[in-house]
Amino acid sequence: MTESHHSFVNAAYSPRAREYLTSVVHASGEDLDELEALCRGLTSARVLDLGCGGGHVSYRAAPHVAEVVSVDLSEPMLEVVRRTAAERGLRNIAVRQCAVEHLPFDSARFDLALCRFSAHHWHDLHAGLREAARVLVPDGRAVFIDSIAPSSALLDSHLQTLELLRDPSHVRNYTAPEWLEALARAGFGVVGLKTRRLRIEFSSWIARTRTPALHVDAILSLQRGAPEEVRHRLGIEPDGTFLLDTLQVEARRAQS
Repeated sequence: MTESHHSFVNAAYSPRAREYLTSVVHASGEDLDELEALCRGLTSARVLDLGCGGGHVSYRAAPHVAEVVSVDLSEPMLEVVRRTAAERGLRNIAVRQCAVEHLPFDSARFDLALCRFSAHHWHDLHAGLREAARVLVPDGRAVFIDSIAPSSALLDSHLQTLELLRDPSHVRNYTAPEWLEALARAGFGVVGLKTRRLRIEFSSWIARTRTPALHVDAILSLQRGAPEEVRHRLGIEPDGTFLLDTLQVEARRAQS
């Protein structure tokens, strides 16, 4: 089952590699600026970019650290990263095709793990976090940034449905408490939390994943027929644009 999901995600995202390189949502943002700031001065650090996608985290980290290894399921995504890194003169970025649940690295290989807008596609969040902890040095740092679900069951159901209609490789937007519990179980201690609201412009959101017209119509129908509580909390606009909650967690791997 795991391998089937990994193959499904790979097939879904491989044709979209260029879209994720040029996506404004993925290529910019306060969270990305903060990740780069975290890397400044870490000249000897080895950094792992988990689920690198178009490589934006890697490009920001690379000028400040010794090495960045960018991992993703999609070889075309990795080829985009490989080519873009070369074009930008970032020779310390290496790429590796793999699933986050099965990282092909020795334990305690990295000083810092970074993950941005990837975990909601993972087949097994707990396994991915355990692997992230395993490959970090004791007391190594990690930052996880992802879209999250509201605590309300009603709102959660509507959001997950929108996400799944838009992209069948979506697994789950987890709630903030689910994230904190999963990190603790994986051996991480949380040292910082930040939430944001991200405005998702509808036309580029569906174009990036090449969502079929039938599914686009279903998303718009669901949004328009949603209860007022849902429409208000998700900030749904007439064209389908909406607000997505995100969570940024900084954590450290336990020393023992």
